[in-house]
Amino acid sequence: MSAQRFARKLGGEIALDLCFFCQGIWFDDYESLQLAPGGVIDLFKLIHVHRDDQRLPLSSPLRCPRCNEPLIQSQDRVKSGLFNYQRCGQHGRFITFGQFMIEKGFVRQLSGAEIKELSVRIGVIRCSGCGAPVDIRKESACGHCRAPIAILDSHAVEAALAGYQHAALKQAAAPDPTQLAEAILYHEGERSRRQRARGSALDADIGDLLLDGVAMIWKALP
Repeated sequence: MSAQRFARKLGGEIALDLCFFCQGIWFDDYESLQLAPGGVIDLFKLIHVHRDDQRLPLSSPLRCPRCNEPLIQSQDRVKSGLFNYQRCGQHGRFITFGQFMIEKGFVRQLSGAEIKELSVRIGVIRCSGCGAPVDIRKESACGHCRAPIAILDSHAVEAALAGYQHAALKQAAAPDPTQLAEAILYHEGERSRRQRARGSALDADIGDLLLDGVAMIWKALP
């Protein structure tokens, strides 16, 4: 992990430990609550910058970087839905980028109707929690970590930015599921072409609903 500094609510900065290979954040006790709204926005921008980095699967079990004890699988609920994380009973918690964005309101869970519509066009996606493949024609959550299927869309981003920036943003209508699927497939195809140009293969039937969504709504950020 590498230490990255972000604005603290009561002034100054807070150093968070990030891993771009496993797309995870380690929060020591109370660090998540101390993160200022501007820090949340800066962290989101950093996630976007590293959206095409190589991703590695999470180890099992994950262990606390402070005491090396196995982390405990946990789940909590916010307005945008359920989010998963893993915690140490003494030192803090580990959360993936995708689940962090659900917690902070940038991401919303897909409805049953949207999952059904997308499954017609996209068979397999990557889990935003652990990176495992999820066949959305058969499952509505990851079979490995039970993370719910979620999407980062313009409506969720604008709503979150309005709260964090204390400013009204133009409301965006929720995307049509069919158009959303076409956009995801387009971005996945573009990424596949970039990977082939660099001499590496990419499985084109895997669509990443969350991180492709980052590019789709990037223009909403100031």
